[in-house]
Amino acid sequence: MSPALEARDVRRTYGQVEALRGAGLSLEAGRITCLLGPSGCGKSTLLRLIAGLEPVDGGEILKAGVTVSGPGVHLPAEKRGVGLVFQDYALFPHLTGLGNAGFGLHGLPPTQRQRQAAEALARAHIAHRGEAHPAQLSGGERQRVALARAIAPAPAVLLLDEPFSGLDGILRAQVRDAALETLRQSGAAVLIVTHDAEEAMRMGDQLALMQAGVILQTGSPEDCYLRPVSLDAARLLGPATALPARIEDGLAVTAYGAVPAGPGGDTVIARPEAFVLSPDGVEAQVLERHFAGA
Repeated sequence: MSPALEARDVRRTYGQVEALRGAGLSLEAGRITCLLGPSGCGKSTLLRLIAGLEPVDGGEILKAGVTVSGPGVHLPAEKRGVGLVFQDYALFPHLTGLGNAGFGLHGLPPTQRQRQAAEALARAHIAHRGEAHPAQLSGGERQRVALARAIAPAPAVLLLDEPFSGLDGILRAQVRDAALETLRQSGAAVLIVTHDAEEAMRMGDQLALMQAGVILQTGSPEDCYLRPVSLDAARLLGPATALPARIEDGLAVTAYGAVPAGPGGDTVIARPEAFVLSPDGVEAQVLERHFAGA
Protein backbone atom coordinates (compact mmCIF):
# COMPACT_ATOMS: atom_id res chain seq x y z
CA MET A 1 0.00 0.00 0.00
CA SER A 2 1.37 3.43 -0.96
CA PRO A 3 2.11 6.00 1.74
CA ALA A 4 -0.44 8.80 2.07
CA LEU A 5 2.31 11.14 0.94
CA GLU A 6 5.92 10.69 -0.11
CA ALA A 7 8.65 13.20 -0.95
CA ARG A 8 11.53 11.74 -2.97
CA ASP A 9 14.86 13.56 -3.36
CA VAL A 10 13.08 16.93 -3.34
CA ARG A 11 15.13 19.98 -4.27
CA ARG A 12 14.33 23.69 -4.16
CA THR A 13 16.63 26.61 -4.99
CA TYR A 14 16.16 30.34 -4.52
CA GLY A 15 18.80 32.13 -6.58
CA GLN A 16 22.11 30.77 -5.30
CA VAL A 17 20.59 29.32 -2.11
CA GLU A 18 19.79 25.60 -1.99
CA ALA A 19 16.90 25.46 0.46
CA LEU A 20 16.33 21.73 -0.11
CA ARG A 21 19.13 19.42 -1.21
CA GLY A 22 17.46 16.09 -1.82
CA ALA A 23 14.98 15.80 1.05
CA GLY A 24 13.00 12.59 1.43
CA LEU A 25 10.01 11.92 3.67
CA SER A 26 7.12 9.46 3.93
CA LEU A 27 3.81 10.07 5.75
CA GLU A 28 1.39 7.33 6.77
CA ALA A 29 -2.36 7.70 7.31
CA GLY A 30 -3.35 8.05 10.95
CA ARG A 31 0.17 8.91 12.09
CA ILE A 32 1.71 12.21 13.16
CA THR A 33 5.16 13.11 11.85
CA CYS A 34 7.04 16.03 13.39
CA LEU A 35 9.58 17.70 11.11
CA LEU A 36 12.18 19.14 13.50
CA GLY A 37 15.03 21.45 12.66
CA PRO A 38 16.56 24.87 13.34
CA SER A 39 15.38 28.07 11.68
CA GLY A 40 16.44 28.25 8.05
CA CYS A 41 16.98 24.52 7.57
CA GLY A 42 14.27 24.21 4.89
CA LYS A 43 11.46 22.59 6.86
CA SER A 44 8.81 25.22 6.04
CA THR A 45 9.95 25.16 2.41
CA LEU A 46 9.34 21.41 2.27
CA LEU A 47 5.89 21.91 3.78
CA ARG A 48 5.04 24.56 1.17
CA LEU A 49 6.13 22.23 -1.63
CA ILE A 50 4.02 19.39 -0.23
CA ALA A 51 1.05 21.76 -0.01
CA GLY A 52 1.50 22.77 -3.64
CA LEU A 53 2.20 26.43 -2.87
CA GLU A 54 5.50 26.22 -4.80
CA PRO A 55 6.88 23.88 -7.50
CA VAL A 56 9.83 21.58 -6.92
CA ASP A 57 13.11 22.13 -8.75
CA GLY A 58 14.01 18.45 -8.58
CA GLY A 59 12.69 15.16 -7.25
CA GLU A 60 9.00 14.41 -6.88
CA ILE A 61 6.12 14.42 -4.41
CA LEU A 62 3.50 11.67 -4.54
CA LYS A 63 0.08 11.56 -2.87
CA ALA A 64 -1.35 8.05 -2.55
CA GLY A 65 1.16 6.91 -5.17
CA VAL A 66 0.24 9.60 -7.73
CA THR A 67 2.80 12.27 -8.63
CA VAL A 68 1.54 15.76 -7.73
CA SER A 69 4.89 17.55 -8.07
CA GLY A 70 7.78 16.58 -10.30
CA PRO A 71 9.33 17.10 -13.73
CA GLY A 72 6.62 18.80 -15.77
CA VAL A 73 3.99 18.18 -13.08
CA HIS A 74 2.53 20.63 -10.57
CA LEU A 75 -0.96 19.99 -9.22
CA PRO A 76 -2.28 23.28 -7.77
CA ALA A 77 -2.74 23.51 -4.00
CA GLU A 78 -6.54 23.76 -4.23
CA LYS A 79 -6.71 20.41 -6.06
CA ARG A 80 -4.40 18.40 -3.78
CA GLY A 81 -6.82 17.61 -0.97
CA VAL A 82 -4.28 18.76 1.60
CA GLY A 83 -5.23 20.72 4.73
CA LEU A 84 -2.89 23.48 5.87
CA VAL A 85 -2.61 25.44 9.13
CA PHE A 86 -0.36 28.48 8.69
CA GLN A 87 1.94 29.77 11.42
CA ASP A 88 -0.10 33.00 11.69
CA TYR A 89 -3.39 31.05 11.20
CA ALA A 90 -4.40 33.32 8.21
CA LEU A 91 -8.05 33.57 9.27
CA PHE A 92 -10.36 35.82 7.27
CA PRO A 93 -11.16 38.80 9.53
CA HIS A 94 -14.60 39.44 7.98
CA LEU A 95 -15.78 35.86 8.61
CA THR A 96 -16.97 34.33 11.87
CA GLY A 97 -15.40 31.21 13.30
CA LEU A 98 -18.11 29.18 11.56
CA GLY A 99 -17.51 31.04 8.29
CA ASN A 100 -13.78 30.43 8.47
CA ALA A 101 -14.27 26.74 9.26
CA GLY A 102 -16.53 26.35 6.23
CA PHE A 103 -14.35 28.28 3.80
CA GLY A 104 -12.97 25.16 2.11
CA LEU A 105 -16.43 23.63 1.63
CA HIS A 106 -17.76 25.93 -1.10
CA GLY A 107 -18.65 23.04 -3.40
CA LEU A 108 -21.25 21.72 -0.95
CA PRO A 109 -24.89 22.76 -0.49
CA PRO A 110 -25.20 25.52 2.15
CA THR A 111 -26.90 23.30 4.73
CA GLN A 112 -24.28 20.56 4.44
CA ARG A 113 -21.47 23.12 4.44
CA GLN A 114 -22.72 24.67 7.68
CA ARG A 115 -23.16 21.26 9.30
CA GLN A 116 -19.63 20.11 8.42
CA ALA A 117 -18.14 23.42 9.55
CA ALA A 118 -19.96 23.17 12.87
CA GLU A 119 -18.77 19.58 13.32
CA ALA A 120 -15.18 20.67 12.64
CA LEU A 121 -15.44 23.44 15.24
CA ALA A 122 -16.75 20.91 17.75
CA ARG A 123 -13.89 18.50 17.04
CA ALA A 124 -11.44 21.36 17.56
CA HIS A 125 -13.14 22.24 20.88
CA ILE A 126 -14.14 25.74 19.74
CA ALA A 127 -17.84 25.34 18.81
CA HIS A 128 -18.86 27.83 21.50
CA ARG A 129 -17.04 30.62 19.61
CA GLY A 130 -18.49 29.91 16.18
CA GLU A 131 -20.22 33.30 15.92
CA ALA A 132 -17.15 35.33 16.94
CA HIS A 133 -14.84 37.07 14.47
CA PRO A 134 -11.04 36.56 14.65
CA ALA A 135 -10.50 39.96 16.32
CA GLN A 136 -12.69 38.74 19.19
CA LEU A 137 -10.73 35.52 19.69
CA SER A 138 -7.65 34.82 21.80
CA GLY A 139 -4.53 33.33 20.26
CA GLY A 140 -5.48 29.84 21.37
CA GLU A 141 -9.00 30.24 20.02
CA ARG A 142 -7.73 31.45 16.64
CA GLN A 143 -5.44 28.42 16.48
CA ARG A 144 -8.40 26.10 17.06
CA VAL A 145 -10.52 27.81 14.40
CA ALA A 146 -7.63 27.47 11.93
CA LEU A 147 -7.38 23.78 12.79
CA ALA A 148 -11.13 23.37 12.32
CA ARG A 149 -10.89 24.99 8.87
CA ALA A 150 -8.12 22.55 7.90
CA ILE A 151 -9.95 19.40 9.02
CA ALA A 152 -13.45 20.37 7.80
CA PRO A 153 -12.96 18.96 4.24
CA ALA A 154 -11.56 15.70 5.75
CA PRO A 155 -8.21 15.88 3.91
CA ALA A 156 -6.03 12.79 3.60
CA VAL A 157 -2.95 14.88 4.46
CA LEU A 158 -2.82 17.65 7.05
CA LEU A 159 0.10 20.10 7.34
CA LEU A 160 0.80 22.44 10.28
CA ASP A 161 3.56 25.07 10.14
CA GLU A 162 4.74 25.80 13.71
CA PRO A 163 1.11 26.09 14.83
CA PHE A 164 1.82 26.75 18.52
CA SER A 165 4.82 29.08 18.31
CA GLY A 166 2.77 32.24 18.93
CA LEU A 167 1.29 31.01 22.22
CA ASP A 168 2.75 31.45 25.70
CA GLY A 169 3.99 28.49 27.74
CA ILE A 170 0.94 27.36 29.74
CA LEU A 171 -1.59 28.10 27.00
CA ARG A 172 0.69 26.47 24.45
CA ALA A 173 0.67 23.17 26.34
CA GLN A 174 -3.11 23.24 26.76
CA VAL A 175 -3.85 24.05 23.12
CA ARG A 176 -1.25 21.55 21.92
CA ASP A 177 -2.78 18.69 23.90
CA ALA A 178 -6.28 19.52 22.67
CA ALA A 179 -5.02 19.76 19.09
CA LEU A 180 -3.25 16.41 19.42
CA GLU A 181 -6.56 14.74 20.25
CA THR A 182 -8.23 16.41 17.26
CA LEU A 183 -5.42 15.43 14.89
CA ARG A 184 -5.51 11.78 15.95
CA GLN A 185 -9.28 11.64 15.50
CA SER A 186 -8.96 13.02 11.96
CA GLY A 187 -7.26 9.87 10.66
CA ALA A 188 -5.16 11.99 8.30
CA ALA A 189 -1.45 11.71 7.67
CA VAL A 190 -0.22 14.69 9.71
CA LEU A 191 3.00 16.67 9.29
CA ILE A 192 3.86 19.24 11.98
CA VAL A 193 6.79 21.59 11.40
CA THR A 194 8.50 22.71 14.61
CA HIS A 195 11.84 23.81 16.02
CA ASP A 196 10.87 22.67 19.55
CA ALA A 197 12.39 19.28 20.38
CA GLU A 198 10.15 18.70 23.41
CA GLU A 199 7.07 19.45 21.33
CA ALA A 200 8.22 17.11 18.55
CA MET A 201 8.82 14.20 20.94
CA ARG A 202 5.53 14.88 22.75
CA MET A 203 3.38 14.91 19.61
CA GLY A 204 5.11 12.79 16.98
CA ASP A 205 4.66 9.11 16.23
CA GLN A 206 7.57 9.68 13.86
CA LEU A 207 10.29 12.32 13.85
CA ALA A 208 12.11 13.65 10.81
CA LEU A 209 15.28 15.49 11.82
CA MET A 210 16.31 18.14 9.31
CA GLN A 211 19.39 20.28 8.86
CA ALA A 212 20.74 22.35 5.95
CA GLY A 213 18.10 21.17 3.48
CA VAL A 214 18.37 17.41 4.08
CA ILE A 215 16.65 14.90 6.36
CA LEU A 216 19.30 13.47 8.68
CA GLN A 217 17.18 10.78 10.31
CA THR A 218 13.61 9.50 10.56
CA GLY A 219 12.24 7.19 13.21
CA SER A 220 10.30 7.03 16.45
CA PRO A 221 11.12 9.61 19.13
CA GLU A 222 12.83 6.87 21.14
CA ASP A 223 14.99 5.73 18.23
CA CYS A 224 16.04 9.24 17.28
CA TYR A 225 16.87 10.20 20.87
CA LEU A 226 18.60 7.00 21.97
CA ARG A 227 20.13 5.92 18.65
CA PRO A 228 21.04 9.07 16.67
CA VAL A 229 22.81 8.50 13.37
CA SER A 230 25.16 11.45 13.91
CA LEU A 231 26.15 14.11 16.41
CA ASP A 232 24.15 16.69 14.43
CA ALA A 233 21.04 14.52 14.66
CA ALA A 234 21.59 13.96 18.38
CA ARG A 235 21.90 17.67 19.12
CA LEU A 236 18.59 18.47 17.45
CA LEU A 237 16.92 16.64 20.35
CA GLY A 238 18.97 18.08 23.19
CA PRO A 239 22.48 18.43 24.60
CA ALA A 240 24.92 15.76 23.47
CA THR A 241 28.66 15.37 23.90
CA ALA A 242 31.03 13.65 21.49
CA LEU A 243 33.65 11.61 23.36
CA PRO A 244 36.75 10.38 21.50
CA ALA A 245 37.21 6.66 22.00
CA ARG A 246 39.50 3.80 21.09
CA ILE A 247 38.10 0.40 20.22
CA GLU A 248 39.38 -2.50 22.35
CA ASP A 249 37.84 -5.99 22.45
CA GLY A 250 34.44 -4.81 21.32
CA LEU A 251 34.39 -1.83 23.68
CA ALA A 252 34.62 1.89 22.98
CA VAL A 253 36.95 3.14 25.71
CA THR A 254 36.64 6.84 26.63
CA ALA A 255 38.15 8.99 29.36
CA TYR A 256 34.91 8.50 31.32
CA GLY A 257 34.53 4.75 30.95
CA ALA A 258 33.85 2.05 28.37
CA VAL A 259 30.67 1.15 26.53
CA PRO A 260 29.89 -1.56 23.96
CA ALA A 261 31.21 -0.44 20.58
CA GLY A 262 28.74 0.13 17.78
CA PRO A 263 29.33 0.22 14.02
CA GLY A 264 29.63 4.01 13.95
CA GLY A 265 33.37 4.41 14.45
CA ASP A 266 35.54 5.74 17.26
CA THR A 267 33.28 8.43 18.75
CA VAL A 268 30.75 7.95 21.58
CA ILE A 269 27.74 10.30 21.74
CA ALA A 270 26.58 10.80 25.32
CA ARG A 271 23.54 12.59 26.77
CA PRO A 272 23.89 14.47 30.10
CA GLU A 273 21.79 11.85 31.90
CA ALA A 274 24.28 9.15 30.83
CA PHE A 275 26.92 10.52 33.19
CA VAL A 276 26.89 9.14 36.74
CA LEU A 277 28.91 10.60 39.61
CA SER A 278 31.39 8.11 41.01
CA PRO A 279 33.69 8.43 44.04
CA ASP A 280 36.49 7.05 41.87
CA GLY A 281 35.96 9.43 38.94
CA VAL A 282 38.25 12.06 37.52
CA GLU A 283 38.85 15.41 39.20
CA ALA A 284 36.79 18.28 37.80
CA GLN A 285 36.03 21.90 38.55
CA VAL A 286 32.66 23.66 38.21
CA LEU A 287 33.29 26.69 36.00
CA GLU A 288 29.76 28.10 35.80
CA ARG A 289 26.25 27.29 36.97
CA HIS A 290 22.73 28.51 36.16
CA PHE A 291 19.78 28.10 38.52
CA ALA A 292 16.72 26.56 36.84
CA GLY A 293 14.70 25.40 39.84
CA ALA A 294 15.04 22.51 42.25
